[in-house]
Amino acid sequence: MGRKLDDLIAALSEDRRERVDARFEELRGEVESLGDLRRAAGKAQAEIASVLKIKQPSVSKIEKQADMYLSTLKSYVEAIGGQLELVVRLPSRAPLRIERLGDVVAPKAVSVRSVKRAAGGRNRTKAARAG
Repeated sequence: MGRKLDDLIAALSEDRRERVDARFEELRGEVESLGDLRRAAGKAQAEIASVLKIKQPSVSKIEKQADMYLSTLKSYVEAIGGQLELVVRLPSRAPLRIERLGDVVAPKAVSVRSVKRAAGGRNRTKAARAG
């Protein structure tokens, strides 16, 4: 006959039980998939589809994707009532939160004059420019 989980846990030292409990709490706060995230938010695929102005099968497809645009993920998370945060963890640094990705900024008008100035002026000879 197999042993019960409660018996196994009871046989652990107090320190080990505390570590198991701490890890359990960590894992309880994690989800495996977007579907799990949606269910944790108490939403149905049809509700998400309505908010995103797509059909329910498209929500199912999004939930099954292993790779997607961040904009798609952001829209999905916002549709379930959440907010997406992107945090980068580098060695020997505090975590860095990225506020915006790929902001579109209107490019400055570039004139021939400004290009020549950046290249060192108009009066440069071909030899000077080449080398």
